[in-house]
Amino acid sequence: MFIEPRTHNDKRGWIEVICGSMFSGKTEELIRRLKRAQYAGMKVEIFKPEVDTRYDEEKIVSHDNNEIHSTPITSSQNIPILATSLEVIGIDEAQFFDNGIIEVAQNLALKGARVIVAGLDMDYLGRPFGPMPQLLAVAEYVTKLHAICMHCGSLANHSFRKVEDDNQFFLGEKTTYEPLCRNCYNQALKEKVKSV
Repeated sequence: MFIEPRTHNDKRGWIEVICGSMFSGKTEELIRRLKRAQYAGMKVEIFKPEVDTRYDEEKIVSHDNNEIHSTPITSSQNIPILATSLEVIGIDEAQFFDNGIIEVAQNLALKGARVIVAGLDMDYLGRPFGPMPQLLAVAEYVTKLHAICMHCGSLANHSFRKVEDDNQFFLGEKTTYEPLCRNCYNQALKEKVKSV
């Protein structure tokens, strides 16, 4: 089989994943990267799960109130339909998407797009969250961000849920979650179990 040699005009895409706990700055970093691409005149679009309406129904808004317009979608399969001719594709809250997001991201990267994905790597019980582990595995670049532990001031990598709800998919803000380090998280879990 004959394979044509690559030329300098070949587009080479890749996947970047930004992960960490709640309040670690994932969305802020995603917005920063996408705005830089926009300033460079690139064709950019950002997608978010339609269920995420915490701050705005259409915009992606960080906890610091930095924002960027986005397209809310119900399924990862909507992204390839809407992402034709884009150079940079942002995906926020990837943990809420179906597992098809992994193949979607890989196919977009194969077509030459820079795909930037942000999401929680662990759920409130400290377990890998949704498609994030597989996205981390296939990404060329991974950035793990940390919040500050609300109890001791160390680096936090856990999202502790302060309210009673066993649903893995539970949208919340500062009144519902707090970032904790490993030790404070385990202590808080023990205290929560004692109080039940």
